Amino acid sequence: MVTKRVWLMLAALIILPMSAAACGFGEKSAEGYENTAVQHAYQHWNQGASSAVPFVFIDVRTPEEYAEGHIEGAMLIPVQELAERISEVPKDVQVYLYCHSGRRSANAASMLAKAGYTNIENLLGGITAWKEATHPVVKP
Repeated sequence: MVTKRVWLMLAALIILPMSAAACGFGEKSAEGYENTAVQHAYQHWNQGASSAVPFVFIDVRTPEEYAEGHIEGAMLIPVQELAERISEVPKDVQVYLYCHSGRRSANAASMLAKAGYTNIENLLGGITAWKEATHPVVKP
Protein backbone atom coordinates (compact mmCIF):
# COMPACT_ATOMS: atom_id res chain seq x y z
CA MET A 1 0.00 0.00 0.00
CA VAL A 2 2.79 2.41 0.90
CA THR A 3 4.61 1.52 -2.29
CA LYS A 4 1.58 2.32 -4.41
CA ARG A 5 1.21 5.69 -2.68
CA VAL A 6 4.90 6.49 -3.23
CA TRP A 7 4.61 5.64 -6.94
CA LEU A 8 1.53 7.84 -7.28
CA MET A 9 3.32 10.74 -5.61
CA LEU A 10 6.36 10.30 -7.84
CA ALA A 11 4.17 10.17 -10.92
CA ALA A 12 2.43 13.38 -9.84
CA LEU A 13 5.78 15.09 -9.27
CA ILE A 14 6.82 14.19 -12.80
CA ILE A 15 3.53 14.82 -14.61
CA LEU A 16 2.56 18.17 -13.06
CA PRO A 17 5.67 20.10 -14.17
CA MET A 18 5.36 18.57 -17.64
CA SER A 19 1.72 19.66 -17.81
CA ALA A 20 2.62 23.18 -16.78
CA ALA A 21 5.30 23.33 -19.47
CA ALA A 22 2.85 22.09 -22.07
CA CYS A 23 0.49 24.90 -21.14
CA GLY A 24 3.20 27.44 -21.82
CA PHE A 25 4.18 28.17 -18.24
CA GLY A 26 7.79 28.61 -17.24
CA GLU A 27 9.17 29.08 -20.73
CA LYS A 28 10.74 32.48 -20.11
CA SER A 29 13.06 33.35 -22.96
CA ALA A 30 16.48 34.91 -22.57
CA GLU A 31 14.99 38.07 -24.11
CA GLY A 32 12.62 38.57 -21.16
CA TYR A 33 9.26 37.35 -22.41
CA GLU A 34 7.34 34.12 -22.02
CA ASN A 35 6.35 31.74 -24.79
CA THR A 36 2.85 30.47 -24.20
CA ALA A 37 0.75 27.67 -25.63
CA VAL A 38 -2.47 28.44 -27.47
CA GLN A 39 -4.63 26.72 -24.87
CA HIS A 40 -3.31 28.92 -22.05
CA ALA A 41 -3.88 32.09 -24.08
CA TYR A 42 -7.34 30.90 -25.15
CA GLN A 43 -8.38 30.23 -21.55
CA HIS A 44 -7.39 33.77 -20.60
CA TRP A 45 -9.08 35.26 -23.70
CA ASN A 46 -12.23 33.24 -23.04
CA GLN A 47 -12.57 34.79 -19.56
CA GLY A 48 -12.91 38.19 -21.18
CA ALA A 49 -13.67 41.11 -18.90
CA SER A 50 -14.28 38.77 -15.95
CA SER A 51 -10.60 37.81 -15.90
CA ALA A 52 -8.81 38.62 -12.65
CA VAL A 53 -5.76 39.61 -14.70
CA PRO A 54 -6.44 42.30 -17.34
CA PHE A 55 -5.00 41.50 -20.74
CA VAL A 56 -4.72 42.58 -24.36
CA PHE A 57 -4.04 40.60 -27.53
CA ILE A 58 -1.89 42.35 -30.13
CA ASP A 59 -1.71 41.13 -33.72
CA VAL A 60 1.64 42.14 -35.21
CA ARG A 61 0.86 40.98 -38.76
CA THR A 62 0.12 43.25 -41.70
CA PRO A 63 -3.29 44.92 -42.12
CA GLU A 64 -3.97 42.53 -45.02
CA GLU A 65 -3.29 39.47 -42.85
CA TYR A 66 -5.38 40.94 -40.03
CA ALA A 67 -8.31 41.38 -42.46
CA GLU A 68 -8.12 37.68 -43.36
CA GLY A 69 -9.04 36.82 -39.77
CA HIS A 70 -7.86 37.75 -36.29
CA ILE A 71 -8.56 37.04 -32.63
CA GLU A 72 -11.62 38.99 -31.55
CA GLY A 73 -10.68 42.13 -29.65
CA ALA A 74 -7.05 42.07 -30.80
CA MET A 75 -5.29 45.36 -31.50
CA LEU A 76 -3.44 45.61 -34.79
CA ILE A 77 0.09 46.95 -34.47
CA PRO A 78 2.25 45.59 -37.30
CA VAL A 79 5.71 44.67 -36.06
CA GLN A 80 7.22 47.18 -38.53
CA GLU A 81 5.32 49.96 -36.71
CA LEU A 82 5.81 48.77 -33.14
CA ALA A 83 8.79 50.98 -32.32
CA GLU A 84 6.89 54.14 -33.26
CA ARG A 85 3.59 52.98 -31.71
CA ILE A 86 4.97 51.41 -28.54
CA SER A 87 3.12 53.95 -26.37
CA GLU A 88 -0.16 52.31 -27.48
CA VAL A 89 0.82 49.09 -25.70
CA PRO A 90 -0.35 49.19 -22.08
CA LYS A 91 2.28 48.33 -19.47
CA ASP A 92 -0.15 47.42 -16.70
CA VAL A 93 -1.84 44.40 -18.33
CA GLN A 94 -0.85 40.96 -19.62
CA VAL A 95 0.18 41.39 -23.27
CA TYR A 96 -0.30 38.47 -25.68
CA LEU A 97 1.46 38.93 -29.01
CA TYR A 98 0.78 36.85 -32.10
CA CYS A 99 1.49 36.74 -35.82
CA HIS A 100 1.12 33.99 -38.41
CA SER A 101 3.47 31.45 -36.84
CA GLY A 102 5.23 33.10 -33.90
CA ARG A 103 8.43 34.50 -35.42
CA ARG A 104 7.37 38.15 -35.85
CA SER A 105 5.58 38.14 -32.51
CA ALA A 106 8.76 36.83 -30.84
CA ASN A 107 10.63 39.79 -32.34
CA ALA A 108 7.89 42.13 -31.08
CA ALA A 109 8.03 40.53 -27.62
CA SER A 110 11.77 41.06 -27.52
CA MET A 111 11.31 44.73 -28.47
CA LEU A 112 8.76 45.22 -25.69
CA ALA A 113 10.96 43.48 -23.12
CA LYS A 114 13.86 45.75 -24.04
CA ALA A 115 11.51 48.73 -23.56
CA GLY A 116 10.76 47.64 -19.99
CA TYR A 117 7.57 45.61 -20.44
CA THR A 118 7.38 42.63 -18.10
CA ASN A 119 4.01 40.93 -18.71
CA ILE A 120 4.64 39.73 -22.26
CA GLU A 121 3.63 36.41 -23.77
CA ASN A 122 4.40 35.24 -27.30
CA LEU A 123 1.71 32.93 -28.69
CA LEU A 124 3.53 29.82 -29.90
CA GLY A 125 2.39 28.88 -33.38
CA GLY A 126 0.59 32.20 -33.85
CA ILE A 127 -2.83 32.51 -35.45
CA THR A 128 -2.13 29.26 -37.31
CA ALA A 129 -2.04 27.29 -34.05
CA TRP A 130 -5.08 29.24 -32.78
CA LYS A 131 -7.08 28.21 -35.86
CA GLU A 132 -5.82 24.62 -35.74
CA ALA A 133 -7.16 24.42 -32.19
CA THR A 134 -10.52 25.54 -33.68
CA HIS A 135 -10.61 28.72 -31.61
CA PRO A 136 -12.69 31.52 -33.13
CA VAL A 137 -11.40 34.23 -35.43
CA VAL A 138 -13.25 37.23 -36.79
CA LYS A 139 -13.03 39.20 -40.01
CA PRO A 140 -13.72 42.93 -40.14
